[in-house]
Amino acid sequence: MKKFICLVLTIVILMICCSCNGSLNVNKKERFSKTFLDLFDTASTVTAYDDSQKAFDEHFEQFHQRLEEYDRLYDIYNSYEGVVNLYTLNNQAKDGPVKVDGRIIDLLEYSKYVYDLSEGRTNICFGAVLSIWHDSREQGLDNPQEASLPDMEELKVSAEHTSIESFVIDRENSTVYFADPDLKLDVGAVAKGYAVREVCKWAEENLWSSGAISIGGNICTFGYKNDDGKTLWNIGIENPDSSASDYLATVKITDLSVVTSGDYQRYYTVDGKNYCHIINTETLMPSEYMTSVSVICDDSALGDALSTTLFNIPIEQGKEMVENMQGVEALWVDKAYNETYSSGFDNYI
Repeated sequence: MKKFICLVLTIVILMICCSCNGSLNVNKKERFSKTFLDLFDTASTVTAYDDSQKAFDEHFEQFHQRLEEYDRLYDIYNSYEGVVNLYTLNNQAKDGPVKVDGRIIDLLEYSKYVYDLSEGRTNICFGAVLSIWHDSREQGLDNPQEASLPDMEELKVSAEHTSIESFVIDRENSTVYFADPDLKLDVGAVAKGYAVREVCKWAEENLWSSGAISIGGNICTFGYKNDDGKTLWNIGIENPDSSASDYLATVKITDLSVVTSGDYQRYYTVDGKNYCHIINTETLMPSEYMTSVSVICDDSALGDALSTTLFNIPIEQGKEMVENMQGVEALWVDKAYNETYSSGFDNYI
């Protein structure tokens, strides 16, 4: 009888275990990815865990639509029917207050915080200068044989119209006004990271419990790889040395962002020398301190702004800045591809 009872109990336990395993397999989410090229002028990839391909596709469409709203609002080059965006502000705010979406107000206020944090090195009011460089770069890329640098005197005149105090925000009425009619906004150092932060936070609350989202050089993670509650995401940091076959570093993170700024993707060549798209606000010329800088922190908006700021100052000065900030780590690569790490960066490798 004892043997019989033990046999019955064993069978019951096995049946329960099989049933539990079956339930776990049924409920286990699968990993899906999708890449797109149509937003923020960059290659982007969304990786997330979902119940099925159909569910992921539906959630991805919601994510893409949300991100597209930010892309259109923060666009300085194009207008869209029914949308008052930064392009609208650059053309109309000099004539009087322009009513805008609250997400533009939020970005502009955050940009003032970034300006103070960077001691003016990351300045969204530098559009008048950056537009000159943009035109020269586009012309140089279209006609490499005729590529040339902007006229320095023209840059200096434009630099006189870059005061952060020149735009006036009225949050109560949701309006923006340019006190300087020659002011132009360029939010390239802040907007993408800010949009990634906001949309990833929304996606975590409404779409997926685990995801790794890369919008160009801005990577945001939440939840865990395999959706298992323990495995960290492996994020590869691109090596600026094109002759290298591996990543510069691979970091293990969750609920953190990795943002990289570099001179090796967006540049043009004049007389055999490459000039990148990141302009130093003091020299009015492309920065030449390093080849790339990557920032790890819990806020992709901050990471975006910091990577630009750190790119525009010497490595030792940047390292001192990072060491005085809580929850921020950085990796610098100089022109000779030498690597410099902040003190806590190794904790993520």
